[in-house]
This record gives sequence, structure tokens and C-alpha cells, in this order.
Amino acid sequence: MHVISVNVGRAAPSEHTDSPSGLTGIGKRPVPGPVRVAAPGPRGVGGSGVEGDGIGDLRHHGGDHQAVYAYAREDLDWWEAELARELPGGIFGENLTTAGIDLTGALVGERWRVGAEAVLEVASARIPCRTFQGVLGERAWVKRFTGAVRPGAYLRVVREGRISPGDPIEVVGRPDHDVTVGLWFRAFTTERELLPRTLAAGAAMEPKAHEKVQAYLRRQATVPAK
Repeated sequence: MHVISVNVGRAAPSEHTDSPSGLTGIGKRPVPGPVRVAAPGPRGVGGSGVEGDGIGDLRHHGGDHQAVYAYAREDLDWWEAELARELPGGIFGENLTTAGIDLTGALVGERWRVGAEAVLEVASARIPCRTFQGVLGERAWVKRFTGAVRPGAYLRVVREGRISPGDPIEVVGRPDHDVTVGLWFRAFTTERELLPRTLAAGAAMEPKAHEKVQAYLRRQATVPAK
């Protein structure tokens, strides 16, 4: 298990974003490294946890629980076959293009040592948006990406450090629950009945996600029994 590439990009103007700034940071390219990663601060204030990487819309992206986005080369290869086009590392907006680790099967709260210094924790899955669809230029992309359940993983920085291409990834801790990235993604997109199960992830899941689950439970409690 290792990092193939570390990808960063500046926030740039785009017609595909609803951000008040009119900018998106989705366009990323591999850099030589080493690149420092650190906790950027809470959502709405902190941007990317990757040095030199831009975030266009702080309302919906960035912050401690979306500090680093990882996507597997194996999943990019699968999409290459589906879309009949080349997909270089960084094209999905990921900061780390990985090899040899099952991101969809990773547990929320699972911790990785990446390289010699950094420790990252799996926090959630990536939910696709119209900016992603517009920049990639694929019709019905949000629906296709959602249906494939290959979302990649957002990571929290537990211990800051520097990451370079080729660095090993070692799983150093796995929590005692079954909330995988794939289950979390399905719960927050197409299978809302799974939402209560995500609470088992505890504090590893960002507060806004907990709020959404609690709101779902309140709505369910008010639905009359049939």
C-alpha cells in the first residue's frame, strides 16, 4: 500500500460552481513532494490540509474532517474502462492517489501512517456535486458516480507531517464497528435507512454528519405507523 502521487491545485474560476467566490479547487496536478499536511481548522474557516492546495467553497469543502481527499488508482482504472478515457492522478480532485488499499472498505475512524511522519484518519466519503460533473464533462456524472459506490475517502490529519510520492501507507488502527466508507456513502446518498448505523463511528464522523442523522431520526419518529 502506497501513495502514487500527491496532488495539489490552486482555486480557479469556474462556471460550474455555486461558490460565492466563483472559484473551485477541484483541478489538481501531481507535485514532486514532500508536501506538508496539517489540520486546517473547522469547516467554514479551514481550507485544505495539504500545503499549497486551494479550496474554492469553504461552505462545503475543506476543514478538519475533509483535510485530505484520497482516491484509489484501482478505482480510476475502473472508471477509465467505463468512460473510455484516460484519467490521470488528481483528475477527481484527490490529494492522494493511492495503490493497494481498499478505500471503499476502509472503516470510518481507521488510522493510517503515511510516510515517516503523518497519521491520517478516515473521516467520510466524497459526495459528488455539480462542480465535479461540470469540470469532468461527463453527462449524468453525479448519478453515475453515486451508483458506482467508489467514492474515495476524506481524511482527517491526526499527526501532521510530510508526504511524498512513493510513501508507504500502513494501517495502524481499526475501530470496532462496521461503518465502512462504502456504507457511509450509501447512507448519505441513496439508502437513508442506513443513517442510524453510521452513529457507531462516533467522534470520527464530523459533527455536521451527526446532525443530519439526528434530523433523520427526528423525522422518522414523527411518521405515523401504518
